[in-house]
Amino acid sequence: MSTTIIAEQQEEGIHPTLPQLVHAASIIGGECTIIIPGGGGESEASEIVGVDRVLKFNGSCFSVFDSQSWSSALKGSVGGTVLLASTPRGRELGASLAADIGISVVQDITSISEGINVERPVFSGKAIEKVTISSPAVITIRPNSLDPAGNGASAPVSTIDSGEDLRMAVEEAITKASEKIDVSEADIIISGGRGLGDISNFEKLEEVASTLGAAVGASRAVVDEWGLPHSMQVGQTGKTVTPSLYIAVGISGAIQHLAGMRSSSYIVAINKDPEAPIFTVADYGIVASWEDALPVLHDSIKALP
Repeated sequence: MSTTIIAEQQEEGIHPTLPQLVHAASIIGGECTIIIPGGGGESEASEIVGVDRVLKFNGSCFSVFDSQSWSSALKGSVGGTVLLASTPRGRELGASLAADIGISVVQDITSISEGINVERPVFSGKAIEKVTISSPAVITIRPNSLDPAGNGASAPVSTIDSGEDLRMAVEEAITKASEKIDVSEADIIISGGRGLGDISNFEKLEEVASTLGAAVGASRAVVDEWGLPHSMQVGQTGKTVTPSLYIAVGISGAIQHLAGMRSSSYIVAINKDPEAPIFTVADYGIVASWEDALPVLHDSIKALP
């Protein structure tokens, strides 16, 4: 049995999900190979415990992401169970690889155990599907669902030059600039729920986030009802987060939301209902309306040295 991990990069380095994928590979067992499309971060990848070898792929097709051309270039080098992070890029590339190779794909899993038994939320988080996967297959894993593997190894790194016999290659991609921090990568998150009363009040969370250098998240209720971007949603059907500090404002604490943030190092909850479930997981609870508590909290943060 073998496992191939397709690494995702971030600012010339490795995306923080890679050690989590290596942990998943160690559960599956067998030889673990990391493929880095376009190179970048190969030394970092080789130091993760459990990695047997790292393949750095060179080629002009990797200068801009395109799932079809990347899949065409990589499919001959992947084998066994293929793991990717369940990010927009990972899900798209995983599906393309599965189609090109002719194997099954299971997206967005949240747990994995021996024998490749996996779980993932379905029906908008109302149920958990349990699946036993036969290798070869492609699996994408939701970020922050697994603990990361440690460092200390020294796996060999090889370079492979990809051919240019591709049907299509994207020359340039122009993306909309954004200064917002992704909640799945943030060390501090302040999230709002229906208790804020109106979407316009998220501006108050943005102000606090700016002071803290934090990301702004949201509960499923306000994403569904107020039209906030799904990328902000924290919970079982949104993003699983593990920040050092999570501040929940006007969030009652539904089970699906708690599933996505309860592993935060410290949780601060602001809610006027003393019986709100969010207080069962909070390290610090403030029983007050957000209108009363948030300005005081913000002023206290600004006064810190």
